[in-house]
Amino acid sequence: MDTDCQQASLFFQPHFQREVRADFSGSRVSSDGGALLLREVANKTGLLQSAASCFTDHRNQTFVEHDLTCLVSQRVLGLCLGYEDLNDHDFLQGDSLLALACGRHDHQGHDRHQPEDYGKPLASSSTLNRLELAVPPLGGETPVVDRYHKVIFDPDAGQQLFADLYAKSHRHPPKQVILDLDATDDVLHGQQEGRFFHGYYDSYCYLPLYIFAGSHLLWAEQRPSNQDAATGSVAAVSSIISRLREVHGWHRTTFIILGDSGFCRDDLMTWCEANRVHYILGLAKNSRLEAKVSDAMAQAVDTATQGQQRITEYTRFAYRTRTSWSRERTVTAKVEALPSPREDDDSIKQNHRFVVSSLPPSRHSPKALYRNWYCPRGDMENRIKEQQLDLFADRTSTARLWSNQIRLWFSSVAYCLMDALRRTALSKTAMAKAQCGTIRLRLLKIAATIRTTTRRIWISLSGCHPAEPVFRHAAAVLHQT
Repeated sequence: MDTDCQQASLFFQPHFQREVRADFSGSRVSSDGGALLLREVANKTGLLQSAASCFTDHRNQTFVEHDLTCLVSQRVLGLCLGYEDLNDHDFLQGDSLLALACGRHDHQGHDRHQPEDYGKPLASSSTLNRLELAVPPLGGETPVVDRYHKVIFDPDAGQQLFADLYAKSHRHPPKQVILDLDATDDVLHGQQEGRFFHGYYDSYCYLPLYIFAGSHLLWAEQRPSNQDAATGSVAAVSSIISRLREVHGWHRTTFIILGDSGFCRDDLMTWCEANRVHYILGLAKNSRLEAKVSDAMAQAVDTATQGQQRITEYTRFAYRTRTSWSRERTVTAKVEALPSPREDDDSIKQNHRFVVSSLPPSRHSPKALYRNWYCPRGDMENRIKEQQLDLFADRTSTARLWSNQIRLWFSSVAYCLMDALRRTALSKTAMAKAQCGTIRLRLLKIAATIRTTTRRIWISLSGCHPAEPVFRHAAAVLHQT
């Protein structure tokens, strides 16, 4: 028996009287047949080409085999398909299906310059790493380019990309847009630049700022954690709204800002009031606020004591802080009296919640403002979890803060691609509200073989995949649109 074959084979428990062996000799078999759907979405939206336009390439094009569009596509599609590390691409180099999805003309790797690269149509990890080593432009001047930093990334164009994608998803300017702001922790396990300890999260972390409009991502900014959660929020909101108004003509659209108490800052509210933007922001409770609703709370406690049931009341009043606010504003309060679930305990728990808003009080009752406007913002947490858990936005292990911002940006582009697939092709299927990780596991991870002839590329997907009906529906929808 051949020694090489013995070393290449993997041995498993026998099946009755037969030996069970396996090897990795299926050279053109891909585990990511669902990349075809991502390719269709990317081509129809122009997302990956737009993302690549945020970079400037100063490499000598005579020796370049992988242009920026291909590199960005490979990195983003890799994240969508579950490959969080660049090292994974050293093994994915020979995946012809992924190369097809990335737009590589030579998807079989027959035209590579070096003989050792023959049959590897995609870039290696070292080539992809040039994207994460990209440097920002130095003002309006030509950046200094050295042998290790020949790719330039424009952060302003990178953030504007998300607003442009959001605008393209609407045929006409909407009447109303709700921008949901939130900050979260990105735990660090090394000595990265900008690493600080955050008392609330009890860890060394970054404090990225996210802004969503429904499921659409509009802003993702990596920040050190030694600052207020609302730092930079005025600039971010101003950039998004001015882009939508001035570039895309959304002058008649009503914008509403949602945020928790971490964003209840006078500069943000003052900017909104001066720029025709409404806000609904959580307000941290204090003794003055509790005194304002003491009568309502006392009545709720009495009623709850008599009936041993939860009593919730809503009220509204004018309020101004002693020093931090520049003017008086309208505050909506929810007061709750909660009886103890224990039969031997007659105590009543008091719960206060406060929201400050610029919406006209005559049009919105306190109950409607709190329950119908403020409470639904909790769904944004699911979108952040999708980015961090499913698309590896928390994979911020490079030494520099700037490089970790680029990693967050790539994860954000991957989220936009997955969300576009969900909204357009899966809207009338069982996966219409599935999270990105579920879509990847159930729809994108399909075994496929690829065969190329003179006139066609044949791709054979697994014939026993349980998501075949959903896949067929999604492909038909994308083909028709």
